[in-house]
Amino acid sequence: MSPPEPKNFEPKEPVQLAPPKDDPITLEELAAADGRDPNKVYVAIKGTVFDVSGNKSYLPGGSYHVFAGKDGSRGLAMSSVNAADAVPEWSDLGEKEKGVLNDWYTFFSKRYNIVGKIPGGTNL
Repeated sequence: MSPPEPKNFEPKEPVQLAPPKDDPITLEELAAADGRDPNKVYVAIKGTVFDVSGNKSYLPGGSYHVFAGKDGSRGLAMSSVNAADAVPEWSDLGEKEKGVLNDWYTFFSKRYNIVGKIPGGTNL
């Protein structure tokens, strides 16, 4: 049995990303970037805020709209698009789910600009 293939999170087309920012983004500012304005759509993972503007999946009616304008770390970790799971609390999850969450963080970090951090958010 051969070892598993390493995970490749590189986008199909190269993405030019701006240097990551660590500007504070309040929960109110994050909530306002919920996809109603397609020019400003944010998703946070473990307190880090990504600008996903331009990806229709995060707009109203899109398959991942549940994560727009919030830190949906728990839902991402659980591979759930249930609105009740799109919350920031994830520390009580098992190692498998935490690994999935870290994979999502890596996936986002290779595709979307980091525009800030939620003060007091979990950045571990």
